[in-house]
Formats: sequence, C-alpha cells, structure tokens
Amino acid sequence: MTETYRRTSIPGNLVRGAMMGAVETVPGTSGGTVALVVGIYYQIIDSAGSVISALRRLITGPDRKEGFKQELSKVYWSVVIPVLIGMVAALFTVAGPMANLMEAHPVQMRSIFFGMVLASVSVPVRMMLRGLEIQRRNAAALGRGTSDFRVKPHHIVFGIVAAITAFILVSLPPANAEANIWIVVPAAAIAVSALVLPGLSGSFLLLTFGLYESTMRAVSELDLGYLAPFLLGILIGIILVVKSLQWLLNNHHTTTLAVLTGVMIGGLRSLWPWQDAARDLSAPGSDLWGCIGLAAIGFAAVMVLVILDAKLAARDEASV
Repeated sequence: MTETYRRTSIPGNLVRGAMMGAVETVPGTSGGTVALVVGIYYQIIDSAGSVISALRRLITGPDRKEGFKQELSKVYWSVVIPVLIGMVAALFTVAGPMANLMEAHPVQMRSIFFGMVLASVSVPVRMMLRGLEIQRRNAAALGRGTSDFRVKPHHIVFGIVAAITAFILVSLPPANAEANIWIVVPAAAIAVSALVLPGLSGSFLLLTFGLYESTMRAVSELDLGYLAPFLLGILIGIILVVKSLQWLLNNHHTTTLAVLTGVMIGGLRSLWPWQDAARDLSAPGSDLWGCIGLAAIGFAAVMVLVILDAKLAARDEASV
C-alpha cells in the first residue's frame, strides 16, 4: 500500500513526540495511533526499518560501509530525532503521576482505561478494512477481480482464537516481575510493538504482564537496576519484533490486524475495574455508574483521535 507523508517541522515534531510519549504512559491510548493522527507514523516505521537494515548491512555486508550509509540515508532524521527527544521528556514527566493515580485510584483508572481500549479496537479494524479497500481499488485498476480482497472466515477465526488466548493469559495471576530480568526483557520487547501497531497500547501490554506500576515507578525514580533490562528488551524488540511485524503487515495485513483486534478484545479482561491483586474478578460495586461515566469519557477521548485520523487520511487521499 502506498502512503503519503504529511509535511512536518522540527518544533512540531518535538510536540508530536511529547504527545506520543505522554499517551504511551496511559493503558488504552497508543503512541502509534497518535503518530497516525499527527502524520508521522509511516516516517517513523520506515525509519526504524532502515536503521535495522543499516545495522544488518554493517554486520553481514555486502559493502558494509557503503551499505550502512545507504540505509541510514533513508532515515527521516528531522522527524526521528525531535520525536525521540519529545517522547523521552514526556515519559519522564508523566510516568510518576500516572503510577500514583493507578495506585491510589485503581478502580477509577481501570474504568477510564477500559473505555480507551474499547474505542482503540476500532483502529486495527479500520486499518484492516482500509487496506482491503486499497487492494480492491488497485486490482480494479489493473482489470483484475476484487472478490478475494475481503474479510474471510479464517480472518474471523484467527481473531476469535487470539481473543480467547489473550483472555486466558491475562486471567493468570500476575507474576512478581519487578526484579525478574527474564520477564522484564521479553515484556519490554513485546510492549515496544505498540509503536508499530496503532491501537495497541504499550502500557496496556505492561498492565497485562503485571509490570505497569513498577515500570512507571522505575521511570519516575530513575531506577537503573530496573530500567537497564527494560531498555535491553526495547532494543531487542525494535530489532526483532518491529521488523517481524513490518513483514507481517506487508505480507499478511488482514490476518495480522484481525489477530491484533482479537488480542485487544481479549485483553480487556485485565482492565475490568473490579478485581483484586490476584486478578480475580468481582461484581460491580456502588460506584458502578461513576465508573461507566469514566469509561465513557475514556472512550470518547480515543474516538476523537480516531475520527480526526479518518478525516486527515481522507484529506490526504483527496490531495494525491
């Protein structure tokens, strides 16, 4: 699929990065979704792919030096550098307050996050349908049949299986993972995939692993003993997970997004407001209507981003 890039400025990209960093601390909003809305998603993803390819060329060749430089020349540095600076600044600013809120008001915060994730499910669904629409349009332009480019039963089956699997996994009691490098590293590697898959929140994944509060606290307090393995996991994720997801999106776009949709739906179980530390669910309490109101606010906040992205994407397509 061919995507167009929106024009951006360096000061604007600092702000865009800050927005992405801030929302990544909130389970339910995705930095990838914000990147889509503000017009830098494809530059970021293409740049990440180019950096990984540059490192591979440097190690394996051929023409190590020349290949390395050639791949790095494809990186949108005027986007990547200010976005990273903005993200880091926002993360270290927002992480502490978010951890405090989650600790002091778990039921209310999970209510908001539940609404946000529920609305975010529409993002991979829209991407899936839009991708199929583009494929049908391209096929029609070439005089080919378009009947193959639609949601098929096996896509739905993959989504259902993913939802059930995610539901079961997030129903397990959370591990005491705060000091366990063997859990922190892979969890961070998986969480960074949220930057590639709009709609999927990295903080949401950390919450399902039982690592959300400990990670936010470590960022706020600059706990290097925790952050070092976490950053190692992010690096591994960027090299392995991000590149793999790029390949899946390019070669199995509909199936990948169907699975992502299922994972997000099944993962909603971890955000049920009324649950204990062992993740045992309980019935709503007297605060039911207040929590419904908070969930509605979270839902509306994400839907504003989704609607804005739809309008901007339509405008970009019309200008091509």
